[in-house]
Amino acid sequence: MAAAGNGFEEALSRVLGEQRLARIRQVKVGIAGAGGLGSNCALFLVRSGFKRLRIVDCDTVDYSNLNRQFYFAAQVGRRKVDALKENLLLVNPDLEIEAVHARIDAGNVKEIFACCDAVVEAFDRPEAKKLLVEAYLDTPKLLVAASGLAGWGRSEGIRIRRIRDTFYLVGDLVSGVGPDLPPLALGVCTAAAKQADVVLSYFLGEDDRAASGGTNRG
Repeated sequence: MAAAGNGFEEALSRVLGEQRLARIRQVKVGIAGAGGLGSNCALFLVRSGFKRLRIVDCDTVDYSNLNRQFYFAAQVGRRKVDALKENLLLVNPDLEIEAVHARIDAGNVKEIFACCDAVVEAFDRPEAKKLLVEAYLDTPKLLVAASGLAGWGRSEGIRIRRIRDTFYLVGDLVSGVGPDLPPLALGVCTAAAKQADVVLSYFLGEDDRAASGGTNRG
């Protein structure tokens, strides 16, 4: 049931239905990284009814982030996790957000999302992606990673691939950031939305639909 006096949840319950919203509200999602993927995925999850998030990042907001990340000029210099929490609460004031300003490394990766039902990988560096995937690949948690989303004019190639029953990979797998493929909102937000779509579909019991009858979804 929607929180009393929460107009956002009341309106969303009319779209999703009370039972679906109640199911979504019980899920706790961990987001590894609060940059372009993580900040936008968090926004899409919140707009879809999720309210229990654990967001982990060690960075601060920079002007170079504003072309694709869910931050504003007035927040430059602030911790990303704190600024993101503030922005998400503007959508739904009853969110339960754990904003953790920390670097994920080999020493804490297995514990930092132990309390979560799903983990969204939203790192920039390949080695960090590998670290997180290896830590959670063989656990019962839903794991949603991303690879290949830079540049523009390539959004049709950003797909959802089901690798295992609880492991999905989003992206075109080839478009890494470089001089000719800058990180822009167009590809980043497309991938972030698809990551959120996997999480929503999975916990509504529609993961087969998310895979579109196979291993790919455009």
